[in-house]
Amino acid sequence: MLLDVDDLSAGYGTAQVLFGVRLAVAPGEVVGLLGRNGMGKTTTIWTIMGRLRPRSGTVRFDGRRIDGLPPFAIARLGIGLVPEGRRVFADLTVRENLLATARPAAGNEAGWDLEAVLALFPPLAERLDQFADRLSGGEQQMLAIGRALVTNPRLLILDEATEGLAPLVRREIWRVLAALKERGQAILVVDKNVRALARLADRFCVLEKGRVAWSGAPSRLLADPELSNRLLGV
Repeated sequence: MLLDVDDLSAGYGTAQVLFGVRLAVAPGEVVGLLGRNGMGKTTTIWTIMGRLRPRSGTVRFDGRRIDGLPPFAIARLGIGLVPEGRRVFADLTVRENLLATARPAAGNEAGWDLEAVLALFPPLAERLDQFADRLSGGEQQMLAIGRALVTNPRLLILDEATEGLAPLVRREIWRVLAALKERGQAILVVDKNVRALARLADRFCVLEKGRVAWSGAPSRLLADPELSNRLLGV
């Protein structure tokens, strides 16, 4: 496995949020991390990325333990994060956002650079010298994905990939993620649009109250409305 999360427990202060979470992503695989609000999805991502230290359990990336490493070290190992709320560098231009985090691809691989990201997201090419806080929400999400891609990650993590975006922009984000999958990009993605995510993901992992309540093929979950409603219904 590229990412292997085993028996992970974590929390904030005296409040425990995760209880023995197990999660894995293989090379080239797309895994959807699902669950209602407050069930531990973002906490799982923060713990993987080193923003939160686990209380127990392990996180391995390409066989190496990364739990306990600082976030910058984890990013350098090849994990790119598109955080919830985008969090682009507001006082930098689009060009500066993309160049600030860029790292070359390993070996002789054809990786992601400024030109490749602009080809993937043409609207950004028209706004290269605009400050990021002047972009629309959809353009900021494109920039956030581009900023992660120019690190040339082996694993791309997206927390709420299409939240708050207009339908046309959501379709564009799903198109881009499908194109990344075709290139063999491993992806862990959180999103509330279960049916759109089901068309992309190889597997679902559903959290309920900080525990893995279900995992398997998306088609199995969609084929069982009672189960889907129990785990994901509001």
